[in-house]
Amino acid sequence: MRGTKTTGRHPLVAALLAAGALGAIVGPAMAQPALPLAELGFGMYRIEAEVAHTFDTRQTGLMHRTTMPLHRGMVFVFPEARAHCMWMKNTPLPLSVAFLDAQGRVINIEDMQPHTTDNHCAAGPARFALEMNLGWFAGRGIKAGDVLRGFDRLPAPR
Repeated sequence: MRGTKTTGRHPLVAALLAAGALGAIVGPAMAQPALPLAELGFGMYRIEAEVAHTFDTRQTGLMHRTTMPLHRGMVFVFPEARAHCMWMKNTPLPLSVAFLDAQGRVINIEDMQPHTTDNHCAAGPARFALEMNLGWFAGRGIKAGDVLRGFDRLPAPR
């Protein structure tokens, strides 16, 4: 599964994972539903972010995507602030993830390599995670303490 690792998976998903059948159902050719877009930003940098605010969209994330425009990303809206972790299973794009607190402040940024199951975790209680192409944050000088513009208009998690 993509997105955050959880201990309580849906029973059908857990059974499919155990049987190794999920790849046959959720494959690269399967289209993902359109997600709402949010306009976010850091300073002068504008971001069009797909919003993953439901359990299913947080789990799927950017799985099976092979390209993403430079100004695009995906923002994960979590129902509670905690040390959420991300991984890259079934995700062919190299990504960087910024974990943000409830005030939209960057806690830490992690670089993630494609098709790995390594944990990349928030260094503190995070309410949001923003995934961008690998190196996007570093290339713009965005670091811990910077505040994301527009986070306060994101839909509530479901």
